[in-house]
Amino acid sequence: MNIPMLDLKKQYQDLRIDILEELDKVMCSSQFILGSNLKKLEQDIANFSNVSHGIGCGSGSDAIHIALQALGISDGDEVITTPFTFFATGGSIVRTGAKPVFIDIDPVTFNIDPMRVEEAINEKTKAILPVHLYGQLSDMEQLSIIANKHNIKIVEDAAQAIGSKQNGKTVGQLSDAAAYSFFPTKNLGAYGDAGMIVTNDDNIAEKSRVIRVHGSKPKYFHHVLGYNSRLDELQAAILNIKFRYLEKWNDLRRQKAITYTNLLRDRLGTTVITPFEEQGNYHVFHQYTIRVNQRDKLQQFLKDQGISTMVYYPLPLHLQPVFEGLGYKEGDLPQAEKAAKEALSLPIFPELNMEQQEYVVMKIADFYGK
Repeated sequence: MNIPMLDLKKQYQDLRIDILEELDKVMCSSQFILGSNLKKLEQDIANFSNVSHGIGCGSGSDAIHIALQALGISDGDEVITTPFTFFATGGSIVRTGAKPVFIDIDPVTFNIDPMRVEEAINEKTKAILPVHLYGQLSDMEQLSIIANKHNIKIVEDAAQAIGSKQNGKTVGQLSDAAAYSFFPTKNLGAYGDAGMIVTNDDNIAEKSRVIRVHGSKPKYFHHVLGYNSRLDELQAAILNIKFRYLEKWNDLRRQKAITYTNLLRDRLGTTVITPFEEQGNYHVFHQYTIRVNQRDKLQQFLKDQGISTMVYYPLPLHLQPVFEGLGYKEGDLPQAEKAAKEALSLPIFPELNMEQQEYVVMKIADFYGK
């Protein structure tokens, strides 16, 4: 049996007629940039996030960067974040001229440990950038208390977490701004790069819209240094179709996650540590990530059995060569470093069936002699 991490071909076949029809409309309209499809998507995603504004960008990475710049983060500032994340989180901070300050993670959720945030705050700290890893929100209630106490901002890296909730509140409601990614593998994925900022703050929204068009307002008059980062009409048209199914797909991902957890616990007991969903959270399981011993050997074994897996992420940001100048060394953030050696993401997508999941668990059990 061959099981991919994600089956976008099956998803496309289900939506093919609708997608081709909408793409043809865009081609016939000759409106490819900042048109009606993007306007609809921005409004729908904003409504979905229970905020006032959606600002489409060229990628999730740009969404983080532009949101930080719109908040005024610049040279000499510091932004507290997690090292256990995709590079864009730290890279976006550096691109503003600010310094990323990495603190350790909660070993249960993989998210930033709020208990360690306050001790990292100083007079240069301007923002906290939590990452809702694998589809589960960080402890936003505690982070908000800390941010309010010290008068600093919060930008959520919600690249993997569209649709996730915490005590009934959504991404974007819990911060100054949040950044989504619509990379093709995401729960709501385009057929190329795309991203969006969501916010309730009129000033952040306006600045973000200006920054994404080279800092131009009105056209050809530039008061800030911006970028070319626009979510184009073709991608917006695709995302408008897919958005209709997002809640259904997220619910299916949650069902697959429950199935995995039950099968793994029944077959392997405590040999495998399954994902933990914090009370009050609605985890959308962008990834279903287990913790195991002999992770790399297990991954190779599963590959030999036709099962795709991924390691998110094999080297924490504080140990990446590009950030060597920040002065971190191995052992500084032990929980993130340990997770990088143990975390393994299994195939999960709405179309995954029971037979495939049983096969994955059976082969994991075979590896551990269970």
